[in-house]
Amino acid sequence: MSGIAEFFHAGGYGFYIWSSFGMTVLLMGGEVIAVKNQHRTILQRLSRMVRINTAETD
Repeated sequence: MSGIAEFFHAGGYGFYIWSSFGMTVLLMGGEVIAVKNQHRTILQRLSRMVRINTAETD
């Protein structure tokens, strides 16, 4: 085997190793998306609260 093929084969554990890396990247990417969505939702709620409080004081 060539050097790069041996690297990806990883001594027979390539499938396990690369699928683990893939799952980690997938889950971490999902976490980033979830945090961004939660941040946007919090900002929308705060904006709504400010509008309600401003309307009540007028």
